[in-house]
Amino acid sequence: MRYLTAGESHGPQLTVIIEGVPAGMQIQAEQINAELARRQKGYGRGRRMQIEKDTVEIAGGIRHGRTLGSPIALVIKNDDWKHWTHIMGPEAIDEEAEADVKRRISRPRPGHADLNGAIKYGHRDIRNVLERSSARETAARVAAGAVAKVLLEQAGIEIVSYVTEIGGIIAEVPEISINEMKERSENSPVRCLDPNVEQAMMDAIDSAKENGDSIGGIVEVTAIGMPPGVGSYVQYDRKLDARIAGGIVSINAFKGVEIGIGFEAAHIPGSKVHDEIIWDESHGYSRKTNRLGGFEGGMTNGMPVIVRGVMKPIPTLYKPLLSVDIETKEPFAASIERSDSCAVPAAAVVAESVVAWELASALVEQFHADRMDVFLEDLGNHRERARTF
Repeated sequence: MRYLTAGESHGPQLTVIIEGVPAGMQIQAEQINAELARRQKGYGRGRRMQIEKDTVEIAGGIRHGRTLGSPIALVIKNDDWKHWTHIMGPEAIDEEAEADVKRRISRPRPGHADLNGAIKYGHRDIRNVLERSSARETAARVAAGAVAKVLLEQAGIEIVSYVTEIGGIIAEVPEISINEMKERSENSPVRCLDPNVEQAMMDAIDSAKENGDSIGGIVEVTAIGMPPGVGSYVQYDRKLDARIAGGIVSINAFKGVEIGIGFEAAHIPGSKVHDEIIWDESHGYSRKTNRLGGFEGGMTNGMPVIVRGVMKPIPTLYKPLLSVDIETKEPFAASIERSDSCAVPAAAVVAESVVAWELASALVEQFHADRMDVFLEDLGNHRERARTF
């Protein structure tokens, strides 16, 4: 499977084109809308979330609640567009009119794509960069991930995301069922599984906001039900854990990724890192532990997939950092666009969507993917072969 997104933060809409979803998969717009709504929640979100009420319009590839096998086209309207039609309109304007366009930006913000993007594409108005590099684009990625999650669910695979750290406050991850994980995460303002630290996390977010600052954190995604042997060791770009790692750090403001115990493995001996293999007649092969997060040799091993992503503090601050105007070359205090003091809870939903996409895409590559019924049959046969191998 693959997808492309298009659209600017304050343009008329975001558009997603998805290709490769098997024909005959049952899906409704409400399932996608539910994921979009999850992305908009979370303590610390800014004013933009009060403006946009994201819902999807299915423009192709689905008929009467089932995929057709043709490309799926999804549209998410930007409600704020009505205030930006003059500034962001696609129609050509002359130099005099362009000079009158408000909110022209020549001052790049530290930590953003502003300056690098302007240099790369030759833009003198940095709005041409920040509109597309905005995290608003993640709404389109969540829509694509929602389609992937539907496929995973019908394949017997469940996925959940939650926050394990905000601003240095660390939450415990209890040993509970994935259904209870989902319930706790959805009911927590900070998507945390540990009620003992929820208030401390919210206090840290409030403190950052009061100080004109921002804070980051760590999110974790767990998926259960993946069969062993998905991915491959034969080429670097077919290693599924590598693809997931790349997907995570492609999310706005994400700077690191761990699978399983991750960087902890650097500090302990191999005997406490690798997972011993066991077998029983009912379930076949499994592992005594899951320190490697469900992967060995670039392939799933049948254990839960566990992925963590590190999100840096959002760089748009109300306590602005110094920068340089690209026109005058004079120093200035960086300008402010609408922003969140902490977007970690929402970023967990984006990370969940990214991991779901990579898992679903790998399954579709490996098993028959033209028809959903044959895909599920092929996947079921693989599960049985793995159990009795």
